[in-house]
Amino acid sequence: MAEDSTNQGIPEPEGHVNAIDTEYEIGQDNIDGSVGPFGFDIHNPVFLISGVAIVAFVFYTLALPEQAGAVFSWLFNTVTKSFDWFFLGAANIFVIFCLVLIVTPLGKVRLGGAEATPDYTYVGWFAMLFAAGMGIGLMFYGVSEPLTHFSTSLGGTTVENGVRTDWAPLGGAEGDEAAAIRLGMAATIFHWGLHPWAIYAVVALSLALFSFNKGLPLTIRSAFYPILGEKVWGWPGHIIDTLAVFATLFGLATSLGFGATQANAGLNELFGVPIGSTTEVILISAITTVALISVLRGLDGGVKILSEINMGLAFVLLLFTLLAGHTLAILTGFGDYLLAYIEYLPALSNPIGREDVNFMQGWTSFYWAWWISWSPFVGMFIARVSRGRTVREFVICVLLIPSLVCVLWMSVFGGVAIQQVVQEGYTAAQDAALELKLFKMLDFLPLTGITSLVGIVLVIVFFVTSSDSGSLVIDTITAGGKVDAPVPQRVFWCVFEGAVAIVLLLSAGGLASLQSMVISTGLPFTIVLLIMCWAIIKGLASERR
Repeated sequence: MAEDSTNQGIPEPEGHVNAIDTEYEIGQDNIDGSVGPFGFDIHNPVFLISGVAIVAFVFYTLALPEQAGAVFSWLFNTVTKSFDWFFLGAANIFVIFCLVLIVTPLGKVRLGGAEATPDYTYVGWFAMLFAAGMGIGLMFYGVSEPLTHFSTSLGGTTVENGVRTDWAPLGGAEGDEAAAIRLGMAATIFHWGLHPWAIYAVVALSLALFSFNKGLPLTIRSAFYPILGEKVWGWPGHIIDTLAVFATLFGLATSLGFGATQANAGLNELFGVPIGSTTEVILISAITTVALISVLRGLDGGVKILSEINMGLAFVLLLFTLLAGHTLAILTGFGDYLLAYIEYLPALSNPIGREDVNFMQGWTSFYWAWWISWSPFVGMFIARVSRGRTVREFVICVLLIPSLVCVLWMSVFGGVAIQQVVQEGYTAAQDAALELKLFKMLDFLPLTGITSLVGIVLVIVFFVTSSDSGSLVIDTITAGGKVDAPVPQRVFWCVFEGAVAIVLLLSAGGLASLQSMVISTGLPFTIVLLIMCWAIIKGLASERR
C-alpha cells in the first residue's frame, strides 16, 4: 500500500479514510486476481473485451477482405479529411503543455516523491531514451521521407479534380534546389521532432506520476483518478484501457506491416526473393515466432539482448553511411536542417486554412495518429526508466534527446540520398518505391551487399523487439497494471499482433488498411490524451501542495 505522503492533495470521497489507499486496494484486486483457463489472467474485463474484439476483427477481415478493404478506405478518407485540423491542433497543445511544465513551478515535482533518486545515470537514461526513439519507422522513412518531400517541393504544385494537392506550406520551392532540400528536411524533421515526443511525454509523465507518486497501478486509467475518482476502477476506466489496447495493437500492427514490406523489398534486392503478400505473410509469421521465443525467455534474456544488438548495428550503419557519403555536407547540413525546421515550424503546424491537403492529411494526420497509437507503448517504457527525475528534467530530456537522435538519423540517411541526386545524378533511390529507397541508396555506396544485409537484419530485429515489447505493454494494460502477468497471456497478444498485421496486409487495401486502422483508433485516443493533460496538472498541483 502506498505511503500517505504520496497521496496528499487528492480529494477523499465521503466514507473513506484515505481515498487513494482505499481505491488502490480496488485497483490491486485487478492486479492480484487468480489465473483462469489456459493460464490467462482474465478477471479484468479489459482483457475479455479486447481479446474478443480483436478475434472478431481478424475473422471479419479474413472472411470478407474486399468489404473490409472498402471500409478501411472509407475510414481513412473520412477521418483524415474531417479531423485533420483536430490531430494538428491536439499535437500543438501537447507541445505547448510540455513547454509550460518546463517553465512553471510544477516542473519542480520529482517523480517518485521528494526523496526519490534516479534509478539510472544520465548516460544510461539517455541511452534508453535513444532506444525508444529507434524503430522500424526510422528504417522505413529515414531515406524515403526526405527524398519524397524534396522531390515534391522541387516539382512544384499539382492539381487533382480541381484541388491543389501540393504540400509546400509557403507556396513550394519550385525550381530552387537548395530551398527544396531545406523544405524537404524541415518537413521530415517536423514529423520526427518535438510533436511526437511531446505526445510520448504526456503519456509517460502521467504513468510515472500516478504510479510512482500516487501508488496507483501502472495503467492508463490511473491517470484519470483526479477527474473520475473511484469510477476509474469501473466501466469508465475499462473503456479508457480498452481504447489504449486497440490503439497500441493497431499502431504496432502498422509498424510490423511496414517492416514486412521493407524486409521483403530488401530480400528481393539482395537475394531475388519474390515480392508479394505470400512472402510478407511468411516473414511476419517467422518473425512473430522469433518474438515468441523472446517472450518465453523473458525481458532480460530476450528483448534486452536483442535491443543491445540492434543498437550496435544501427550505430554502425549510421556511422558507415555518414563516412561513405558526403560527410562534410551532412555535418553542416545537420545544423542548417534544424534551423529550417524552426523556420517552417509555424506553417507546418498550422491546422487552419491549409491548401497543402496531401501533406496535411496524407502525411501529418497519419503520423500524429500513429504516434498517439504508439504512446501507451513508448510512454510506459519511458515511465519505467524515469523514476527519480524532476518533471522539468524529464520533459526537457524526453523532448530533446530522442528528437535530436531522430534529426541526426534523418540528416544522415536522407542527406546522403539527396546528395546522391543533386551531386551525382543518381536517381534510383528517388524513383524507387518507399520500402525500397533505403536499399537503393545503399546500392550507390561501397560494401552494398554487407550494408543491405545489415539493414534487413535491423528491420527484422526491430520487428521482433517491437512485437515482444508491445505484447508486454498490452498485457500490462489488460491485466490492470500487473507487470508480471502470466506468460501465456503475453504469448496470446504477441500472436495476435502478428495476426492483425497479416490480415490487414491481405485485405484489399494492404498497407493502406493498416494506415486506416491506426488513424481510426488514434482519433478517440487523442481525446483521452487531451483529458490526460488536465489530470496531470491536477496531480502535479497536489504534489506541490
